[in-house]
Amino acid sequence: MSSMTLGPMLFASFLAVVVTMAVTASIGIRIGRHNVVDVSWGVGFVVIAAVSAVVGAGDLWRRLLMLALVGIWGLRLAWHMAVRSRGKGEDPRYEQMLGKASGSRTLYAIRKIYVTQGISLWFVSLPIQLSAVSSGGFNLLVLLGIVLWLVGVTFEAVADRQMAEFKSDPGSYGHIMDQGLWAWTRHPNYFGDACVWWGIFLVAASVWPGVLTVLSPIAMTYFLVFATGARLLEQHMAHRPGYREYQERTSYFIPRPPK
Repeated sequence: MSSMTLGPMLFASFLAVVVTMAVTASIGIRIGRHNVVDVSWGVGFVVIAAVSAVVGAGDLWRRLLMLALVGIWGLRLAWHMAVRSRGKGEDPRYEQMLGKASGSRTLYAIRKIYVTQGISLWFVSLPIQLSAVSSGGFNLLVLLGIVLWLVGVTFEAVADRQMAEFKSDPGSYGHIMDQGLWAWTRHPNYFGDACVWWGIFLVAASVWPGVLTVLSPIAMTYFLVFATGARLLEQHMAHRPGYREYQERTSYFIPRPPK
């Protein structure tokens, strides 16, 4: 890998992020719902992986592998979020955030939601970008990365499916989902998401200097656990009857047998 190949890669991915977030913002402003960013989150990574596969000058198999890993994860997540939000209003998280705007809610949303997500997209995707300009054989780290990715995407998909089935049951109204994977961790979908991105990092780290992108999966894990993921959801759910008891018997993030 050389700076001659990395520079165009970084610039191309930056442009991809700008275009993706500009389109997302225009849609969100037009329909009056900024939770469209939850759909574009997965799509944004797929766009970056596709651009990286085209612009990158590294091993073709490595570029295609990354595109496959990110594509399967990102498109599944985008579809899930689109179905979940269909016919509903604004997400309470964004309503709470926009309630703090002192001026134009639109400008506040662009700055706090779209620009912030764009920066996060670009930074978290650095392992994808660097892998696309790297060369090296298939080794143990690549295999471990694929296995961890598989564990993560399976965990996430199963958890989302279990929650969807729970919510579709009229008898579940007013109850807390504490079955299946949700009995082992209060946020199995976020845990699976973290595994996916640590797996992608391992693939990138299989050749030098991919290991230097370690801050990207750390940042993603931070978002999932402390920033916009589990912590905000816990705050939103805190008032629900039975949730305090659920917290006491169920692990917060890392899966663990229920008490």
